Amino acid sequence: MSLKPITVNISEYPEQLCHYLSGAKLYDSSCSPNAKVIFIDRDHGYFLKIGDIGDLDREYQLTRYFYSKGLATRVVHYCFDMGHDYLLTEKIQGDDCTALKYLEQPERLAETLGERLALLHSVDYSDFNTVAECPANHTELYLNRAEINYLHQHYDLSLFPDNWGYASPQEAYAVIEANKHRLQVNTLLHGDYCLPNVILNDWRFSGFIDLDGGGIGDRHVDLFWGAWTLNFNLKTDKYRRRFFDAYGRDIIDEEMLRLVAACEVFG
Repeated sequence: MSLKPITVNISEYPEQLCHYLSGAKLYDSSCSPNAKVIFIDRDHGYFLKIGDIGDLDREYQLTRYFYSKGLATRVVHYCFDMGHDYLLTEKIQGDDCTALKYLEQPERLAETLGERLALLHSVDYSDFNTVAECPANHTELYLNRAEINYLHQHYDLSLFPDNWGYASPQEAYAVIEANKHRLQVNTLLHGDYCLPNVILNDWRFSGFIDLDGGGIGDRHVDLFWGAWTLNFNLKTDKYRRRFFDAYGRDIIDEEMLRLVAACEVFG
């Protein structure tokens, strides 16, 4: 996690957040152009995410839900003001899986990632809609986004080109059209299951972060991103098999990963 010291004008923030910002050391820890993230160094630490109005509602709902299952941090405040959403959460103790101490043990990291994902996918989500009032059907949203971005020619062909790559957006979309009926809606997903979003405390699981892409969908979405993140962060794809074995290879369909890759071409 990169931290850059900053100062802010507290008067520009909603009143309920001023207590946390006032007198604290503040750091910019943003890693995406879509939202600003401020680390607030007080008490045990807080993260304040700022997005456009409405952009953080889904993450708020899903973080609350995952917290109710012991899988994420506590939401301290969620509010909107002056055209922005503000989501304040407690810092999860530990480090994300891109920390050097984890990357230096890639076999153990791959196994930990697979075992943790299997535990997530075993969670009973039968109370999901009563706790989180947000769209829970990840598969429906996933396919709708692919269709819209295909029509608007928004795509990225670079994901895993040596494994599940596509020569053209037309080729990828043809795979979606022929196989989209195979995507299930039967598993609680993280939605962006990558090393920076899994927090460990000396190899013990602490929680997940950045849950705005979650919901109920097909397990192979998280499996795809788990394999992708190991390849991206370790600069080799040789740990994918260990990750799949730790998860449970008997319930993985490699052809479904190719379908997920096709959907991911369109964001």
